[in-house]
Amino acid sequence: MCKIYNLIGSLTAIKSHLLRHDIKEFNSLNEVIAFQKNYFSSRQKIISNQKILIEKEKTILSSEIFQLNNTIKTKKIEIENELRLEIDKLKQQLHELAAASTNIIKTLTNYFKTQFIKNKILANEVNLNSKISYSVRHLMSELTEKNDRYQYIDLRLMDAVYESSFGLLNELERKKRVIDEINTSIYGALGEQKVVKELENLPDGYFLINDFSFTFSTPIYNRQEDEYVKSIQIDHVLISPSGVFLIETKNWSKQSLNNLSLRSPVQQIKRSNFALFILLNEGIANSNLNIDQHHWGERKIPIRNLIVMTNVKPNEEFQYVKILTLNELLSYVKYFKHTFSNNETQEIANYLLNLLSSDS
Repeated sequence: MCKIYNLIGSLTAIKSHLLRHDIKEFNSLNEVIAFQKNYFSSRQKIISNQKILIEKEKTILSSEIFQLNNTIKTKKIEIENELRLEIDKLKQQLHELAAASTNIIKTLTNYFKTQFIKNKILANEVNLNSKISYSVRHLMSELTEKNDRYQYIDLRLMDAVYESSFGLLNELERKKRVIDEINTSIYGALGEQKVVKELENLPDGYFLINDFSFTFSTPIYNRQEDEYVKSIQIDHVLISPSGVFLIETKNWSKQSLNNLSLRSPVQQIKRSNFALFILLNEGIANSNLNIDQHHWGERKIPIRNLIVMTNVKPNEEFQYVKILTLNELLSYVKYFKHTFSNNETQEIANYLLNLLSSDS
């Protein structure tokens, strides 16, 4: 089986983007796509679940209101009985004062006591209801609050549901917005995953490096294109017994094929081919890449350019690059004659992997 190194670049970009926005619950690309696909049903499920909770809250409120009313009634009776008992005690004191035989000094003292007790009885009788109300004020406040909430749910159920759903819906919308920002990477990752899955079927002796990214310490000059190359990024580099394949994956629609604003993958892969040619030849020249030499001279490491279209493919053919569908990929790679031994193929793969490690 083909040996594979590195995550595909689009997946790395997706993961980094989601982590930057504190979205951590997705474990695979399929879960991200499923989230997008099920967004509206997820939204409706939140509303449905919250409606169930609000209706349950209404039922609980009804029971609590009933219990509170009973508690308040019981409490009022208890307080009223206590207050009336106190009044009865005061009246008993009055009766005892009136029945007492006293001298003139005690009569005068009892008179003032009597007036004081009468005033206290009057105050208790006048303020009876207010004292009862004061004693249950916290219960009444709680009852009012629960009644108001019950009436609001009863009359405006869906308003209550949407208010309850607000935070969850906002978070769902935020995640959708963040994910929609990387739709291009998602579609790209889908295509790249298909290519990797296809190349996995190659036998031992093939090595696939995903997301081959390299930066030159000093830009290299490409005379043919009259440009300096500072860095390259290649979706897949396949090292095989027949040479190296540079593979760019495009999961483009027909509309994207005709979009003039999208960068040409042909130019992109030609640029990468030149840079990789320089890297491989430097490795041979510096003896960092050792392959057996032929008595005629230095052997060439063929670098072939492939663009794999996982959706639609243009009708045109292009110079320096082969455009393939996913179904054509394996037969094309296997078509070429093997010119390198297993050890040499491994040597080329190790050299490129060491370049990536030293560049990181």
